[in-house]
Amino acid sequence: MSRRERDRLLIAALTAAFVVASGAGRHLTRASPTRDPLPSWTDDATKRLITSFVARVTNASGTEFVPAAARVAVFDNDGTLWCEQPMYVELAFSFARVGTLVQSHPELRDRQPYKAVIERDTQALAAAGQKGISEIVVATHSGMTTTQFDTTVSRWLATARHPRFERPYTELAYVPMLELLAYLRANGFRTFVVSGGGADFMRVWAPKIYGVEPEQIIGSTGRVAFELRDGKAELRKLPAIDGIDDGPGKPVGIHQYIGQQPILAFGNSDGDLQMLQYTDEGHRDNRVTYPRLMLLLHHDDAVREYAYDRASKIGHLDKALDVARERGWIVVSLKTDWKTVFKSP
Repeated sequence: MSRRERDRLLIAALTAAFVVASGAGRHLTRASPTRDPLPSWTDDATKRLITSFVARVTNASGTEFVPAAARVAVFDNDGTLWCEQPMYVELAFSFARVGTLVQSHPELRDRQPYKAVIERDTQALAAAGQKGISEIVVATHSGMTTTQFDTTVSRWLATARHPRFERPYTELAYVPMLELLAYLRANGFRTFVVSGGGADFMRVWAPKIYGVEPEQIIGSTGRVAFELRDGKAELRKLPAIDGIDDGPGKPVGIHQYIGQQPILAFGNSDGDLQMLQYTDEGHRDNRVTYPRLMLLLHHDDAVREYAYDRASKIGHLDKALDVARERGWIVVSLKTDWKTVFKSP
């Protein structure tokens, strides 16, 4: 035996001894278990459909591979990523701002719909309808700079509490959805929030809660004007609406701000129907139709959250539920498909 062969055998023996002594030998013959990327989802068909879709579109050697640049996923916000009952969070913010508004504009105190908000007159508020609600939102979101608005929203969120759960609204993001957002990003997806809520309102807190960048948040927009005051450049929010990002406005916003058709869309109401239909139409690139996945969250758990669909004025889910069943979209049951809903207090 040559010296070189003796050295090789000695090195091999020492290496084997070290592996056994350190206990590492167990891991050389058995792979460690893969961490579950969606631990808050029930291990059922719904979860398997999601993970199977992600596996198929990210398998570079498979027939359904989708390049990373085309992996666009869009999510509604209210009722899809966080709790929207008993009223939209941004609407609760707007109502809370009415008191401050009438201090500087006392003439509004006896004028509807502001009077109804101050007196908590639900019948008068209902009579004001969508037009009255829009007036309140516009009035409470304007007359200040964008920086001042950001500060106002942040301060309100720091003290406001959900009337039922008595927790900050930002703690009522759905844990399974946060896991899904992270799971998709880990697999090369770009995740966008596409909501009927105000883009400026969401951009204050959503990047931290959802892990999305401000430019990946698409929502309804108010008119903004550039001003130069005392040599300082600023943007001022005006009492006018530029665009409503709801219903048919959602695919329009996706086209205008993303410029690509999604391959995954997740909503929870009829306001998301057109976004899901647009995604279902299929993404074409070089005459290749990519796989796509459409999902609807069905709120059917009155114990852990809320149960509502066709009869609800908030998060109304009627036509979209029928289309989902006709088209074979995934209807996610909050009650059975989620092990948990919110983070523990």
